[in-house]
Amino acid sequence: MTYYIGADHAGIDIKAYVKELFEKKGHEVIDLGPNTKDRVDYPDFAAKVCQEVLANEGSKGILICGSGIGMSMAANKFDGIRAALCHNEYSAKMAREHNDANVICLGERVSGYGMVEAIVDAWCKASFEGGRHTKRVEKINNLFGSCRA
Repeated sequence: MTYYIGADHAGIDIKAYVKELFEKKGHEVIDLGPNTKDRVDYPDFAAKVCQEVLANEGSKGILICGSGIGMSMAANKFDGIRAALCHNEYSAKMAREHNDANVICLGERVSGYGMVEAIVDAWCKASFEGGRHTKRVEKINNLFGSCRA
């Protein structure tokens, strides 16, 4: 599996940790930056990751900022992206199983290293259940055009 990872300046440390966790699991991780703690704008990195996930079928994305909120809001602006902000294992598991999340968002200032590892493990082990959830995910996907005022 290929994962695209990006962060802002407030997510650099956890980004390196998460990248290592995924690589240890045998996944390819493509780091889209940044690589320093110089102040950057999270929407720019959310866009880079989401564009790659959309362009590369079957890939997934990982976005990290201080809280995870900004990244998740920016990511969900992309048609076809289902980004889930996860602060615990249960939300990560449900994001994959029920919502077919293709991007996970994490908050470096919210979740410590141990919790991040548990979140990543839960998200990686889970897979979309389909069934009754398929119709709901299709409805989410179809909301894009209908929500514009």
